[in-house]
Amino acid sequence: MRTNYFTTICKTAICCLFSVTAFSAFAQTTPYGWRGPERNGIYPEKGLLKEWPAEGPQLLWEVADAGKGYSSPLTVDNTLYITGMNADGTKEILSAYTLDGKKVYTVEYGKPWKDSYPETRTTPTYMDGKLYIISGAGEVVCLNAKDGKQVWAVDGGTAYARKTGNWGTAESPLVFDNKVIYTPSGAQTTMVALDRKTGKEIWKTTAFGDTGAYVSPMLIEYKGKKQILGSTAVNIFGVNPDTGAIEWSFKEWGGHRGDWANIAPNTPLFKDGKIFFSHGYDIFAHMLQLSDDLKSVTRLWKNETLDTHHGGYVEIDGDVAVVETDPTEIELAGGETICETEPSLGGAATVVEPGNSKIEH
Repeated sequence: MRTNYFTTICKTAICCLFSVTAFSAFAQTTPYGWRGPERNGIYPEKGLLKEWPAEGPQLLWEVADAGKGYSSPLTVDNTLYITGMNADGTKEILSAYTLDGKKVYTVEYGKPWKDSYPETRTTPTYMDGKLYIISGAGEVVCLNAKDGKQVWAVDGGTAYARKTGNWGTAESPLVFDNKVIYTPSGAQTTMVALDRKTGKEIWKTTAFGDTGAYVSPMLIEYKGKKQILGSTAVNIFGVNPDTGAIEWSFKEWGGHRGDWANIAPNTPLFKDGKIFFSHGYDIFAHMLQLSDDLKSVTRLWKNETLDTHHGGYVEIDGDVAVVETDPTEIELAGGETICETEPSLGGAATVVEPGNSKIEH
């Protein structure tokens, strides 16, 4: 959990100082937010440190007014954006800071999840001078990045009768073309597309009736066609981005035992027609093959060693998944476990080098 103290976030911002200028031009036309522009944990910045100094990265500044939350920071055009909760826990807030720690503004934008772990979940998504955020209560909000003023807001949790698990809505909005994607789940619809300039509904899918996951959707392209990958607590699925038609779904995940069954927190990986996901809680790791017409999937393998909880994963050189917390490498082509390592202290921001078990922090 990110505490009310902003030290960790400041260190993250410092890591980005080398590449802010190049990234600023990049971000104007490309959505940027959760796990980078492709949502795969790979970022386009250049000139980053190959390793931390022995004494750790230098702390340049810290603030204590960003609020509590679990979300990641977003840095665009020399400004850092981060969500949190206000002092009395009644509203979620967005704060903007210059890269030398000066506050630009703080604005309230929505209601938090009020039950278990109420702190903010969403990483803002930036596109064309706007920030898109989803509150823990399922409100989808568009703000001007420059001054934080609200452009539009939709109470998606109420309007679409969302069905959520123990921890509310934990989704960073997918933004592309003229659309903002939100996954309310439940009996009315599974996923909706809103007009990113007005908030008006463009389409909504049919409903699985499932409880929602804690997964941020992603846009993929394969064989010249695009598709949205999404997840509920039971189904991973593909949606036609133009029509909202669900084109395939897969729910043979394994696990599903007891009170902790069907909890899905990780955004999938996609490359060359292959879809990889792992969610912990005995859901294990799965590799799916997407058909050439994007209408069906086939499971290629399942690996019960890699059972990623909240750590996430990345693809490196086409054959290795790298995860945080209990790091494990697997060969993506066949699902074979290459190596396992002991958990790092704190279990956060751990990277395993491809081909060996060395841990970098």
